Amino acid sequence: MVPQDVFVAARSSEWSELDALLLRGDDLQKLGGRDISRIAALYRAVCKDVMRCRAAHYSADLSAYLDGLAGRAHNVLYSARASRGGGRALGLARLVARDFPRTFRRRARFFALSAALFVIPWVIGQAGAMASNDFALKVMPAPALEQMAEAYAQGFADGRATGADAGMAGFYVYNNVGIAFRCFATGVLFGAGSVFFLVYNGLVIGTSLGHVIRSGSGGNMLTFICGHAPFELTAIVISGAAGLQMGYALVATGGRTRLGSLRSQAREIAHLVLGAALMLLIAAVVEGFWSPSAVAAPVKWAASGLFTLLVVLYFALAGRGPARAEGP
Repeated sequence: MVPQDVFVAARSSEWSELDALLLRGDDLQKLGGRDISRIAALYRAVCKDVMRCRAAHYSADLSAYLDGLAGRAHNVLYSARASRGGGRALGLARLVARDFPRTFRRRARFFALSAALFVIPWVIGQAGAMASNDFALKVMPAPALEQMAEAYAQGFADGRATGADAGMAGFYVYNNVGIAFRCFATGVLFGAGSVFFLVYNGLVIGTSLGHVIRSGSGGNMLTFICGHAPFELTAIVISGAAGLQMGYALVATGGRTRLGSLRSQAREIAHLVLGAALMLLIAAVVEGFWSPSAVAAPVKWAASGLFTLLVVLYFALAGRGPARAEGP
């Protein structure tokens, strides 16, 4: 095995060259064709150096340095912004049309685990609250339960007060994003935070629904939530999945440093989080304007079925086709 000092002496000149090229611009549009070609060659070389470093069990500092250098080069080569106006719009379109659904399918196991952590407590909470008021009181305080029952007692046959929809849509954005953010961000605690918030929110939502059903207003509540639920609940579970993926990256590092392992997953995690945020925005608009409207219940349920079908087809079919290589 080549000693670390010899390895560093032999390869450091190319590392310094790559570092200098990367400092000249944070995207490809700031570099010439020759420099871009050179960065690509040096990037491939440093990726090989990363593997040699791990195989030889060189120091953690060297491993972290090479991980960081490779990550920066990867970002320049594969995350370049459009050179003309509309780059952000094109990036958003690419996220929706390709990156989000592809990443979802590629990381479906995290979604499945997140869904189980959310749905099973929901079912337990709903069944327990429907069977016993004491169960509901052990999960939620009495004032909150009473408020839920009163909110859905009258239904929405007359719609909501004029001018209230826009304000409520804003509230729903704030509330739903807060729930999803906690499910995702606490994944940094090696996934434990995401597990807790998925279970907690599933239990609370299930208990609330079960209590309202027990009070006799379940039909009103279900008719209200059926329209936005396909977007909102799916987005919350996807946010939890992103948190679980982040936690897994911190535990199963594959020989990298924890920071290097997390960096290698950052692109996919970003796809999931940004995609979930867009779904929450759609859910807030539906919840603010459609769900409380005076539209007949059968129409709302038909719309819910259509929304659910669209969500399923989107994740099953969107972004299909040859995938562009994105590096290791």
